[in-house]
Amino acid sequence: MNKIIRTLITLALLGAGSTALRAAPDVKLVVVDMAKVYDGHYKTEEANAKFRDAEQKAQEQMEELNKQGQSLVDEYKELVEQAKSTLLTSEARGKIEAEVQRKYEDVQRKNGEVQNFRSNTARSLQQRINTHKSLLLEEITKVVNEIARAQGATLVVDKSGPSLFGIPSVLYADASYDITEAVIKEVNKDRPAPTPAALKPAATTATAPAAAKPAAPAPATPAPFSVPNVTPPAPKKP
Repeated sequence: MNKIIRTLITLALLGAGSTALRAAPDVKLVVVDMAKVYDGHYKTEEANAKFRDAEQKAQEQMEELNKQGQSLVDEYKELVEQAKSTLLTSEARGKIEAEVQRKYEDVQRKNGEVQNFRSNTARSLQQRINTHKSLLLEEITKVVNEIARAQGATLVVDKSGPSLFGIPSVLYADASYDITEAVIKEVNKDRPAPTPAALKPAATTATAPAAAKPAAPAPATPAPFSVPNVTPPAPKKP
């Protein structure tokens, strides 16, 4: 009797397992190049233009700070040379040495101001880039999922990046399984119409086509301001 019961239980479990296997959906895989979609999104193009504008303004500010710093250094060196004159009275020399000290401190303050501006600007630009990228990838991912579900896919693989071995994450995929272009078309369906200024061709005499711009360049860090070496003022004599 027990043997019959065990046999029935085994058959029931096998039947349940085969039913579960039959219920599992067939795997349908699609691939997408997320980097290509990101670069081809009109919002990335718009953001890159803003990043480049911010970078240019930061560079202009750095150049102005650099000029101010160089002016202070030149004034400092001039005072140092004046202090070396043997024609100065003790009183006049004391005044110049005091001015040398103040100017030296001005140079160091300006150097600190420039370095802070550089680091804060670079950090701010990078934060803007990261925020844009995070939000846009979230938006793109939703579109990818919608298209994948509409095509009956059960698995989506991103082929844009290399594996841990430094090779493409997808070695081969039939073009019919690639939804990249469909995603690019979908995310750009609401692209604003170009303005008349954008439609107007640039005045040029060149006949060769212009070189293509990088798809998604990251703003460069503003160049650091280097204060030329200056000799600290000698301590005042008692």
